[in-house]
Amino acid sequence: MDQKTHPPSLEREPVEGVCPRCRAAELSRYPVNSEGGWFEVVKCQACLFSVSRERGPRLGPIQLLSDFVERKDRR
Repeated sequence: MDQKTHPPSLEREPVEGVCPRCRAAELSRYPVNSEGGWFEVVKCQACLFSVSRERGPRLGPIQLLSDFVERKDRR
């Protein structure tokens, strides 16, 4: 059986706008893991300049079932 392995990939959400550094209209939003944890970033896909960077969810793109269950003490 011949199985091809595919590297992990992540969908990047296109964002309208222009890169302030290289002026390319190729911005995308996606999660990034760094020394400070997970961040939701908007980066230029041409020069990789970070247009914005906001703290993301604790586990990044991984969502647990418990994240969707409403707890009684949160109401």
